[in-house]
Amino acid sequence: MIKGSCCCGSVKFELASPPAMMGMCHCSRCRKAGASALAFVDKNSFTLLAGREFIQRYEPEPPFTYARTFCKKCGTSLGEIGSENDSFPISVNCLDDDPEARIQFHVHVGSKPAWYEICDSAKQFQESPT
Repeated sequence: MIKGSCCCGSVKFELASPPAMMGMCHCSRCRKAGASALAFVDKNSFTLLAGREFIQRYEPEPPFTYARTFCKKCGTSLGEIGSENDSFPISVNCLDDDPEARIQFHVHVGSKPAWYEICDSAKQFQESPT
């Protein structure tokens, strides 16, 4: 099991299996939300252990499609916890254990800030791959 939680510990979850993939999003929305490192997890692998009442959902304005969830007590970005999709992104920053996966891709590299250099050999996409 891979455990995860928010900063204050109110939201707790576990993954029964490692994320299917892990990557970095460099779009301005992910950077501002503090959730650029994302792990895509299978819905059936994810179990919320505590804190459903502390999860706040932010629905974006079109054309953006990804919702955001965060702990309304401490503000920790959680990714898309509670999504109805078969798989969904969670913020790697809230994992307490090694996710047993490594960065495989960078998306929205065209929006990357000038001060950040990508120093790995993961595949890069100027925008989101289709």
